[in-house]
Amino acid sequence: MQFDKGGIDLVLLDIMLPGKNGDQVLQAIRQTSQTPVIMLTALGDKKLISQYLLDGANDYIVKPFDLDEVFARVTVQLRQSGEHQSENRREIDNLVQNFKTIQFDADSFEISNATETIRLAKKECQILQMLLQHPKKIFTKEELYELIWEESYLPGDNTLNTHLSNLRKKLHQLDPNHEYIETIWGVGVRLKGDKQ
Repeated sequence: MQFDKGGIDLVLLDIMLPGKNGDQVLQAIRQTSQTPVIMLTALGDKKLISQYLLDGANDYIVKPFDLDEVFARVTVQLRQSGEHQSENRREIDNLVQNFKTIQFDADSFEISNATETIRLAKKECQILQMLLQHPKKIFTKEELYELIWEESYLPGDNTLNTHLSNLRKKLHQLDPNHEYIETIWGVGVRLKGDKQ
């Protein structure tokens, strides 16, 4: 079964199969795929049906069945699966962002231009991601520190300044013609310029 390669939208799986039980097929599918599976059964055993649902089946239909019921249950599963895939695509899109001449991939902690890629430290990545998510917001250093480090800011702590400095250097290395992080003296820092 080539479920790991995609191309299968939904499986109608009969529990009683020649040579192999439906639960074995379900387990094999779930090892490589989250394709919706609707179990078909002539058995009215609620405990058995519950076990299939716990093992990864999305729904079940008891035989003999009405074709309208099959159509409705298949439609519901395909709709839910499509919404889940769209949500996953949106999450992936949010992880890769373009700003000015640089592409930022939060998943791999990398910033890149057309010819070079630089890996960011985890905190540098989180700082850049926070600024990109709120492009017009000015963050005080105390606020930004507490959001990234999730602990109280201590006056005089230079940790954030060090990370900001390192992040600016890496951005400058990829794009020396633009400033990406702007300091608003006496207030804090923000993303410089509008997101593209």
